[in-house]
Amino acid sequence: MFDFLKVFDSFGLQAFVVLLFAGVGLAIYSVLAQMDDKAGLRDALRSLDDYEVESVRDQELLVPLKTRVFSPVVDLFSRFGSKFNPPDFVEGIKKKHVRAGIYSPDRVERFLAMRILGFMFMPLWVLIMLTINPLGVHGKTRLFTMGLGVVIGAIGPASQLTKRVEARQKAIQRALPDVMDLLVISVEAGLGFEQALDRVIQNVPGELSDEFSRVLGESRAGASRSDALRAMDDRCDTPEVRSFVLAMIQADTFGVSIGRVLRSQSDELRVKRRQKAQEQAQKAPVKMLIPMVFCIFPALFIVVIGPAGINISQAF
Repeated sequence: MFDFLKVFDSFGLQAFVVLLFAGVGLAIYSVLAQMDDKAGLRDALRSLDDYEVESVRDQELLVPLKTRVFSPVVDLFSRFGSKFNPPDFVEGIKKKHVRAGIYSPDRVERFLAMRILGFMFMPLWVLIMLTINPLGVHGKTRLFTMGLGVVIGAIGPASQLTKRVEARQKAIQRALPDVMDLLVISVEAGLGFEQALDRVIQNVPGELSDEFSRVLGESRAGASRSDALRAMDDRCDTPEVRSFVLAMIQADTFGVSIGRVLRSQSDELRVKRRQKAQEQAQKAPVKMLIPMVFCIFPALFIVVIGPAGINISQAF
């Protein structure tokens, strides 16, 4: 009979745990690879016009295995996340997902589930490091590894969502001046505001064009232009978009020419972009000072003062 104690004595508990995790990871990878192959086959079958499934079980099997297995677990943790998180926090997470360009309610539930799993991971990680210690670290390195796992479990999902929101806002700010120039040209050429937005959507793909597409969709669904623009401002949450929305709402309210308003907004955005470029240029020498002091100056001192120091040491 196979004796596990000899395995522990010969290889050690840490090596056994590492091999166990490696085997489990390899098994999971092979299963996921097969699932992807089967999913590709199912997608190819779905693309056929005359492919129909009559059996209910076969229809259920057409759903990918990852969805059938992990969706109930995610739904369970999502219910726990909705119950144990304050309503204001859940509402803030929904707004963050909208500002990140994620409009699916399922993604919010998955985020709450990941947050619950992160908080469950923290004590489990501390317990594993105190008992098994699979990484084989000791002392301060062990405490640092434990603290790093706790931080990742606590703020990992939230930090990723915040980074996605900031990246989307930067993309909108970067694209807005050029989009505004195209709007000015289109309106001054005789197009209406909606037709100009449609021209922008066709010619300038990106996050801002997606927002303009939602504005047109809401307007065609019956919402007023002011309400659609305010909703876009809430989704973008950037100063430049807010200034553009307020200017357009005032133009609709007071009957000002839209072309004139767009021209003034375009000039203002161009000036702001130039000022931001100058600001970044002014910050460059300060940022370059750190690598110069810690990387370039020591090497320069070694080259210049090194031979003189060797000669002085040999003389004395």
